[in-house]
Amino acid sequence: MTGVPVPLAEVLEDIAHLDRRERAETLIDYADRFREVPPAVATRPFPEQHRVPACESDAFVWSSPRPDGTLQFHFAVENPQGISARALCALLDETLSGQPLEQVAKVSPEIVFALFGAEVTMGKGQGLMGIVDLVTREARQRLSAGEAPPRCRSR
Repeated sequence: MTGVPVPLAEVLEDIAHLDRRERAETLIDYADRFREVPPAVATRPFPEQHRVPACESDAFVWSSPRPDGTLQFHFAVENPQGISARALCALLDETLSGQPLEQVAKVSPEIVFALFGAEVTMGKGQGLMGIVDLVTREARQRLSAGEAPPRCRSR
């Protein structure tokens, strides 16, 4: 996918070459790396405005500004069976946190199918795409509020 942050593009490229079993193992590995939102950002009960609509795993998304003007993304997944949601959240944290807001804002929810395969169920797909949508919405809101860092200029 063009225009997405390099770390995400690399993961998408790597996953595209995996068979179904390898893809599942890779996503389970991401799920195992999931880190829940730190208490300094949010505590239970989580505010509804951070809930991902239509997510069967009851996922929540937050962002906090980093010193360089990018965002750090944070997630909670309330369903202990939500392996796919945890995998996607960990992957998005690892590949989009700290990336240029302009690029994060352009990430398409369609990456869900590139990551999980076309056989993802409608319900699961909607929830996972909702996670991506909330992440990109956070970036768009920061951009529209003028909170993006100044662009570096060539000398």
